[in-house]
Amino acid sequence: MAGQRIDGTLVANSVKDIVREAVSELKKESIEPCLATILVGDDPASAIYVKNKQKACTEVGITTKDHKLPSSFSQKEMNVLIDLLNRDNSVHGILVQIPLPGQLNEFAITSRISPVKDVDCLTPFNIGLLVSNRAILKPCTPSGIIELFDYYKIDLAGKNAVIVNRSNLVGKPLYNLMLERDATVTTCHSKTRNLKEHCQRADIVITAIGDRSKFVLTADMIKDGAIVIDVGTTRLDGRLVGDVDYENVIKKASYVTPVPGGVGPMTIAMLLKNTVTAASISKGFVPDS
Repeated sequence: MAGQRIDGTLVANSVKDIVREAVSELKKESIEPCLATILVGDDPASAIYVKNKQKACTEVGITTKDHKLPSSFSQKEMNVLIDLLNRDNSVHGILVQIPLPGQLNEFAITSRISPVKDVDCLTPFNIGLLVSNRAILKPCTPSGIIELFDYYKIDLAGKNAVIVNRSNLVGKPLYNLMLERDATVTTCHSKTRNLKEHCQRADIVITAIGDRSKFVLTADMIKDGAIVIDVGTTRLDGRLVGDVDYENVIKKASYVTPVPGGVGPMTIAMLLKNTVTAASISKGFVPDS
């Protein structure tokens, strides 16, 4: 019997409904949730990502302030812009679209964002809170995955989970969020030996490589009834695919996220949730703990 397809669009829409209601309540208190986006250069994929995020904001009533900057934008100019947005009380969330041109220091820029406006959870302060299980603003993609588990009533306690990714955006924060839910978590990466064996032992496999030429999760790499979460995206023969051989893996797994329509919509939904949370924090509506 084939496994169940996890519908990320459905779950994302449920999150958006909650956000939309929260935005309405905040506006009754004269608070207009606002997300400032920063896009440097003319990378087509990054431009689409930012446009989609802005569109989603509009759908739930969040205001956006769009900053499209030339690829020659300097570190000094970026520092000034971040400082201005940090001081702007009408802005509640700051999103810097990554990757950035080579002359810009990504860590220095994300670290400069005020922690209470850090809707991507990339500042050292918020990362520290995440590791300490005290974060209010949590990374969008990892928290979106946790939301999927909750919606489908998948209990993580005691389960062996393998994350095939060690990035600051996905693998590392997801490790902490799953550990917080009492999963036993193994992080795998390009230097991991016997990757297939690690995956075969796992109750949950989460993959976020995003390069089909380097990695594909096939059915023989998972055990019967495994839960498979696909975060990777690749353009293959003109269509968007993930890391997972979906058609065959779903015949063996209990749950699988598709690409598209799986984790992707959740990332944007959780960005909206973080923006509303940040707006609430700015007015003291969320406890600082």
